[in-house]
Amino acid sequence: MGLLGLIVMVATPWRRVGLALAGGGICGILAAGLLPVGNWAIFPLEQRFPAFVDDGRPITGIIVLSGALEVTRSAARREFALNGAAERIFAFMDLARRYPGARLVYSGGNSKIGSRLPPEAWTATEYLKTLGLPGDRLTIETRSHNTWENARETRNLVRPSPGERWLLVTSAWHMPRAMGSFEQVGFRVIPYPVDFQTNGTRDLEQPFTVVSQGLERLDLAAREWLGLIGYRLSGRTGALFPGPGTEPKPSEAKLAIAN
Repeated sequence: MGLLGLIVMVATPWRRVGLALAGGGICGILAAGLLPVGNWAIFPLEQRFPAFVDDGRPITGIIVLSGALEVTRSAARREFALNGAAERIFAFMDLARRYPGARLVYSGGNSKIGSRLPPEAWTATEYLKTLGLPGDRLTIETRSHNTWENARETRNLVRPSPGERWLLVTSAWHMPRAMGSFEQVGFRVIPYPVDFQTNGTRDLEQPFTVVSQGLERLDLAAREWLGLIGYRLSGRTGALFPGPGTEPKPSEAKLAIAN
């Protein structure tokens, strides 16, 4: 709106209208960046699934979804470059240590179809080896390009059996869409949310001190909510806001498994 206001001011005789539009746009950006709007939007996503509690029962396997490595930068700089979702990898390493008998799966191809860059899972495997994780414990899934394909390709790769307990590691704000995708393909997993962006309810009242931080948080939440809407409309999840108790009906799950 601010850009539109500037165009109106410069290209038309309606300077006051343009000034009002530009001022409104600037005020809107400042409000969205300073008020905790981004936290309001992302908090429900992060709270949807509770933290994992170990009840002593054995864990069959641990799945971590890609998104923690900057593949392009890693290739360009010839070193491992992590991003803000690095907690996924650290949690994966910790769980691998805590459950030495569990199968380990890194799920993630290349998010850009047709890219010549190596799948993230390949790069991640080399990185995990440098951290001390034995390569023979790792299974990598490299065909997926998005969350839905993560679920489908991982299911096809590991062929889970009834009664097995698999942990799914991903960012807390991404967990609803991830869990919905896995449920829809008939792969029952246990959520292990990490990479929280908020400190809890107190952040719902705490304004941001830097506009760009607030806008970045809002952008992240908005993209995830749009992803949830898109996945529901396309049948990739069985609910608009997947959560405990929103598992797909048996007929829906069978249809998804057939795909």
